[in-house]
Amino acid sequence: MISVLIGVLIIVVVGAICFWAIDKFATDSRLANLLKLLVVLVCLGAIVQRVLPLTY
Repeated sequence: MISVLIGVLIIVVVGAICFWAIDKFATDSRLANLLKLLVVLVCLGAIVQRVLPLTY
């Protein structure tokens, strides 16, 4: 259980770093929004992949 929480925390931190990098380096706002949406979807998928085995 602790390893799952640590994994989810790492995923959230990496997602936050990606958000910061997108805000800093993306000049086009539409591109930035699309990249942020992609980061959110990838992070949610990774979190679901970590949490899903706990439901069995």
